[in-house]
Amino acid sequence: MLPILLSIWGCMPELSKDCIDMTNASSTYLGIVGGAIIGGIVSWWVYNRQTKTSNSQDRILHRIEELDKSHDSILKKLADFDDKHESTLDAMEELHRKVDSLLSQDDES
Repeated sequence: MLPILLSIWGCMPELSKDCIDMTNASSTYLGIVGGAIIGGIVSWWVYNRQTKTSNSQDRILHRIEELDKSHDSILKKLADFDDKHESTLDAMEELHRKVDSLLSQDDES
């Protein structure tokens, strides 16, 4: 099969013993095949690297989303704590006013 294919391209002394010199056509075809192989390898390598980079970026974005959800949860808990703290502080101030009011009534009597 290979000799028939190569005979279509022309005389290739590197591959057959009957040739003296390689023809321009066979040189061109050999260059095209070599370029296609090298181009395919480079394209696969670039695709592989981009795929790995894309997967790494997806993992990082997923982790950022998880951290953002955790951050939101912590902020909500802090806001709830602040609300409870504020209501406790208000109740303590009200109690302080009542105690002061009772003490001032005792002083007047």
